[in-house]
Amino acid sequence: MKKAIVVYDSRFGNTEKIARALARGMEKRGVEVDCVRVDEVEVDKLVEYDLLAIGSPTHMLGMSEPMKSFMNRMKVVDIKGIKGFAFDTRNESRMNRKSWFMLENSAARRIEGKMKNMKVNIVRPRESALVIGGEGPLVEGMEEKFEQIGVEIAEAI
Repeated sequence: MKKAIVVYDSRFGNTEKIARALARGMEKRGVEVDCVRVDEVEVDKLVEYDLLAIGSPTHMLGMSEPMKSFMNRMKVVDIKGIKGFAFDTRNESRMNRKSWFMLENSAARRIEGKMKNMKVNIVRPRESALVIGGEGPLVEGMEEKFEQIGVEIAEAI
């Protein structure tokens, strides 16, 4: 049986909802999934997983501080070759849209970049779940979208 971990940080609960939806989708396809808050992850155990999905709310155009700390701790673990997926939650503010140089200001972009630097095999391009305002709620349909992404990811591993 394939095994996945969904690691998330969440300030207002929106990213946690998306992480759990992603996990549900993978579980529907028979993947064993651990869904864990970023401050509870034992980084040395990441090598036990076939897939590593990491998500953060977008703060100050990038990852949250707890997620930055986690990504730095991950550098000591050899996760080369593990499959990966990055996601985030963000609002559709002018600052979070793709900028003139075509890079969106999102946590997922930065997470995916760090995963690539660690030689993680990205199985699906990063995704963002949209929230209304600064605290949410999630835009309607986001949880269903990420549950379907979980199904797709499970089929890819």
